[in-house]
Amino acid sequence: MFKTSIDKATVYKVTILLTVLSLSAIGSVQASDAESGQKVKSSDTSNLKALEKRIDELEKKLSRTSVNLEKNSKDQSAEKKSNQQSFQSPADSGANARLKKLEKQAKENQNWPIKVHGAVRFQYVYEDYNRANESRTGDLDFDIFRLNFDGEIGDVILSAEYRWFQYQEAVKHAYFGYNVTDNWQAQVGVIKVPFGNMPYNSHSYFFNSTFYVGLEDEHDSGFKMRYRSDDWDFDIAFLKSDEQGGVDGFVNDRTERYNYDTVGIRLAGEGIYDVPSLAVGESNSYALRGAHKWTFSDDENLELGLSVQGGNLYSGNIDAASPVAQYANDNMGNRQAIAVHGIYNLDRWNFQAQLADYNYDLKVDNTGVVMAAYSFYDTIPSEARVYTANVAYTLPVSLGPASSLTFYNDHSIITDKQSLQNDTWMNVLGVAVAAGGGFYTYVDYVRAKNQPFIGGSIASDTGSVNNRFNINFGYYF
Repeated sequence: MFKTSIDKATVYKVTILLTVLSLSAIGSVQASDAESGQKVKSSDTSNLKALEKRIDELEKKLSRTSVNLEKNSKDQSAEKKSNQQSFQSPADSGANARLKKLEKQAKENQNWPIKVHGAVRFQYVYEDYNRANESRTGDLDFDIFRLNFDGEIGDVILSAEYRWFQYQEAVKHAYFGYNVTDNWQAQVGVIKVPFGNMPYNSHSYFFNSTFYVGLEDEHDSGFKMRYRSDDWDFDIAFLKSDEQGGVDGFVNDRTERYNYDTVGIRLAGEGIYDVPSLAVGESNSYALRGAHKWTFSDDENLELGLSVQGGNLYSGNIDAASPVAQYANDNMGNRQAIAVHGIYNLDRWNFQAQLADYNYDLKVDNTGVVMAAYSFYDTIPSEARVYTANVAYTLPVSLGPASSLTFYNDHSIITDKQSLQNDTWMNVLGVAVAAGGGFYTYVDYVRAKNQPFIGGSIASDTGSVNNRFNINFGYYF
């Protein structure tokens, strides 16, 4: 519309210009004729008056057109401004409303409710009980890559962690949760078994000996209710099976798991690390944990608690030609464990203590219980007692990228082992270095006897004292 009005105005102006030029030409002709003695005819005079009248009409029309041009210009300017305001306020139109919705979603996606994070870790290992490793002055190996998913959509909580090692991959935990009240939370899936000092009964990369008998940082498939208040913690859990689905779980290798689970009964004549002839799986287990907390000041608090757990052990399908075929699909016994535990924090100091006792009541003669984790089988006595005592001190620092140093000493001992005379013990002296950007390093000196991963087995009576120096460093994102 605006462009069309300009074209008409131009036409009018050109018309007037041509008319004026015509009049000028006529005047020139008349002057020339007068000079030549010729008379102007009356018809020419009439034509001149007609042209003057036409000029007046065109000037009036041009004046009206100029007003319209100005009005159209203002209208289009207002329309342009309105469109700009509409773009700035997306709710004014359907398309802009969609734009506003997309912009909102983009902003929300910057804070997606499910956080994806994880870690990459490597480690240097020097073992005085491994001649090949010792001759190479230790080895530097890839440890793990892991991914974590944590967050909440609506009222449903999600938490999961999957780990890739050089030699295996495994789920650590994976559950859905729901906050029933301000104090109670329900969880279902592969959940952490509530037992002992939580979340860990240790400070070092190697945990304590409790981990290797399935009583620390254990995860199984089931349902849990958690109660948390300023003064009390309560956990009630029902575990249907281990994280692999029990003895008949659909897995390729029952040893590929993060934590130690009971997977068989060690029969006479079998080696400590052999595949068990009589495979079993944990089923229909329970776990109860309660702890009371005292807060004396901002820098001092104490927690004391009691934990119990138990459950059944079932065998699966067994080939008819097997010497243990009579035990196919049978309840092979049960297990129980109890622990008293405490944590005391004073300023930068942390103290942990725990006494745990476990027992397997099995219906067949045995030399122990087969445990599996980290892609191999091991054995533990069917009954034992575990003592732990740990201390740690955290020192804030500003040493290059390092922001804190946590010095610790974790000590554990397994005594009263059924059918065995020698105790298992492990002492870990170390420091954890936290640095900016998510870098975290464990530097551990481990000295132990009859301890898994330190050249021995809990089911051994012939182990010697071994030493391991370990640096595990990783980036957490």
